[in-house]
Amino acid sequence: MMQTSETVAKTNPLLNIRIEKVTINIATGKSGEPLEKAKKVLNQLTNKTPTTKLAKKAIKDWGIRKGEPIATVVTLRREDAGQFLTRALDAVSNKVNNSCFDDYGNFSFGIKEHIEIPGTRYVPELGIFGATVHVTLERPGYRLRRRSIRPAKIGKNHYVSKKDAIQFIQENFRTQVGS
Repeated sequence: MMQTSETVAKTNPLLNIRIEKVTINIATGKSGEPLEKAKKVLNQLTNKTPTTKLAKKAIKDWGIRKGEPIATVVTLRREDAGQFLTRALDAVSNKVNNSCFDDYGNFSFGIKEHIEIPGTRYVPELGIFGATVHVTLERPGYRLRRRSIRPAKIGKNHYVSKKDAIQFIQENFRTQVGS
């Protein structure tokens, strides 16, 4: 008797897929007032304190120096991640391109204007920012790779594949994945 992936997942809890983290990024490209406004927008969206990211290299044409703060990021985990992901997918009409997924089950998508996210109010003093949402999926047991004492490798069959990630998003978030 051949088992489907659903029956195997029910019998083996280590095959269940879950959201490890959702990272929201707003890149302003310059420091100062625009970056501070972007921080306030991320705080308004997530109720978490955002961190700043520094430029890794200098780009003379754009006026960016190495080490200059140019972006702000918030990472959400557990229930907060799922709730925000639901709202963020609503902002893109529950549609994600097939090309947004990588081979390890992660996917990213962009939001053109942060005010498209349901439950967000427009504040004229802050303006409108675009954001990038990165979602990392995992299975139980991924901690073996990250732990500090005796880390171990994870087998290829335990990784979340692109097909598994697409199926997870379609079933749990009623999202259409197309090309």
